[in-house]
Order: sequence, then structure tokens, then C-alpha cells
Amino acid sequence: MIEQRLSEQRGLGDHGWLHSRHTFSFASYWDPKQTGFSDLLVINDDQVAASRGFGAHPHSNMEIISYVLEGALEHKDSMGTGSVIVPGDVQLMSAGSGVTHSEFNHSATEGVHFLQIWVVPSEKGTEPGYQQVSIPAEEKRGKLRLIASPDGQQNSLRIRQDIKIYSGLFDGDEQQTVTLAENRYGWIQVARGSITVNGIEFRTGDGARVREEDTLTFSNGDNAEVLFFDLRPLEVNHPTR
Repeated sequence: MIEQRLSEQRGLGDHGWLHSRHTFSFASYWDPKQTGFSDLLVINDDQVAASRGFGAHPHSNMEIISYVLEGALEHKDSMGTGSVIVPGDVQLMSAGSGVTHSEFNHSATEGVHFLQIWVVPSEKGTEPGYQQVSIPAEEKRGKLRLIASPDGQQNSLRIRQDIKIYSGLFDGDEQQTVTLAENRYGWIQVARGSITVNGIEFRTGDGARVREEDTLTFSNGDNAEVLFFDLRPLEVNHPTR
């Protein structure tokens, strides 16, 4: 079963300098039917104005991923990490027992567009950590490339949960069929462009819960950039944050 959640069904946060669409309940947007899926808690589609951003603020017990689509995102944290991530880069901050960080648009003239993704960790109170990896577009062209996994295989980020995250670029005749292990869930998120999955059309910002599907075929892409999450089969009602 593929249960779509269309782009226009997402929550909206518009703060002038920040335009954000919330796939799941977040901040002032609350929908008791949309409180995450399995261990996936947040997918925010954020567009931040030049020289603006999120000032220093704390987190704990969360795996926080930043996936940049356009522009450059500047990161600083209380672990002493400082970096700038651009398209092709993926950042993972494991908040663990507690960390303070800031995320700002690195440019004084151009906006930055990125996905902010939160995953509930398998353990609480662990030592905070930071990772960043750059994955060339050719490694994602016409296929789903692993970008995060529990064991860091294929030069992916090592995430503290039983989840695998893939990223792919699809256009024209490019396609891939993936097999889901028995009793696994999935989440599809189209970052931009359009694509067909098992005959269902997805456009920019669309997502979907996947249950009881043996295979997924990604095809008919039109400048599509898509993320796929391989998840534990949990139906969890996450509490309000």
C-alpha cells in the first residue's frame, strides 16, 4: 500500500526570512494524524533568506540530517564543528546527551533551500557527534544511493537507528526497482521534479507512507530528486515537541 501525502497537504510556516513546509507536525503546525512515521519524526522543506538562519539553540536525543538542494548552509555547534554544506553534501548531527548548534544561510545575496530531517535514535544519552559526506551526482544518477545507514556502509553517514536513507536522481528513461525486506516500511519524499512510483505520480514536495509492498519501481522522472527511507514497521504516535 502506498499512501500519498501531497505537497499542498503539508503544514506551512512563513516567517518572512523562513518559508517552511512541514510533512509532519512541527512547531505551531499540529495534526494528530501526522506525527511522524516509524522512527521518522520530521521532514521540513526549508527556504531561508540571504544571511538569515536559525540562531544557536539546543537539541538532545535526536538524529538531525540536513540535505541541501540549493545554495549553501553554514553550520556551527558546541562540539567545535564548523562547516558549510552545499548540494551533494549531507550532514548528520547526533544530538545525543545534548548539543547546541546554529544553521545559517552562508550567502549574503542568495537563498538556501534544504530539507531538515529528524530521526528518533535507538538510544538516549549517547555522546553527541557530527558527520558530513559529499556524494557526487553521478553516484545518484538513475538509482537510489545509500546516504545513511546504521553501519555506515558504502561511505554513508552512520545513523543511530535501524533505518536506511537513499537519495536518487531520475530523468527520462532512467529507472530502478528496489526490493523491500519482509515486514519493512518505507517513506518516499520527492525533493523536486516529478517521478512515478509503482504507477503513482509524485510531484515536488509529495511524500508517501509505504506498507506491505514487495518492490518499488521509480521511473518516468522529470528532473526528479527523491529520498527513500527504509524503516522499521512501527505505528508510533509521537508526542508533541
